[in-house]
Amino acid sequence: MPELPEVETVRRSLAPHLRGRRLIAAVVREARLRWPPPDDLETRIRGRQILGLQRRGKYLLMQLDDAWLIIHLGMSGNLRLLPADTPVRKHDHIDLLLEGGQVLRYHDPRRFGALLWTPDPAGHPLIASLGVEPLSEEFDGACLHALCQGRSSAIKQVIMDAHLLVGVGNIYANEALFHAGVDPRTPAGRLSRPRCARLAAAIKETLMRAIEAGGSTLRDFVDGHGNPGWFQQTYRVYGRAGQPCTICGSLIRTLRQNARATYYCPRCQRR
Repeated sequence: MPELPEVETVRRSLAPHLRGRRLIAAVVREARLRWPPPDDLETRIRGRQILGLQRRGKYLLMQLDDAWLIIHLGMSGNLRLLPADTPVRKHDHIDLLLEGGQVLRYHDPRRFGALLWTPDPAGHPLIASLGVEPLSEEFDGACLHALCQGRSSAIKQVIMDAHLLVGVGNIYANEALFHAGVDPRTPAGRLSRPRCARLAAAIKETLMRAIEAGGSTLRDFVDGHGNPGWFQQTYRVYGRAGQPCTICGSLIRTLRQNARATYYCPRCQRR
């Protein structure tokens, strides 16, 4: 699933090319997504101007004249800006046609994504329940320490809980915990303020480095122009079970937490 760095990469690749453009039509070839688009999407968007493209967690928020589109890429979706005459491929479910002969095309083989209409994204149920943005000034060691208080759940589960902290998916949780030297099984409530400060800094740094690398392309992720990311080439623990730690040489271990694969170094990361 595209995580915060991938969604932010898509936003940055598209925003300068969409701002100020006018939508002239929409084509919905497949509405059976995780949440279906409105039946009258074409009528709603026709003639509206795009004022900006923002991100909240793993959601893209397209601001129009008097409404918003909420876009979620699901497990395998991508959003690309293409010439309007580009041949349609299998799984190209929605086109937003732009003035000037281009189309914003939503492609999603697994159909776990969505394109929704809302007058106010902040009040939409999918957005209203989201937690703190990890790249915001609000998020720091003190904020993380407060989120952890009274929680016996493993710290990895806590930083992946979108109701507490948004956008930190499995890949980046594993990597950030390694860089902070925190065992992913550590009960969140046991983390001291200094360790929370190190982990918060590691989360920010890991996410920013991933964004600078264009995200991670493990299967089919591409940005708005079809370019893959390369952050996967720098992983320290994720997907490296049985390989030596790049710091101490110990073999990276793996386990399952909440049905997700966890990778860690038994020497560098302590409880």
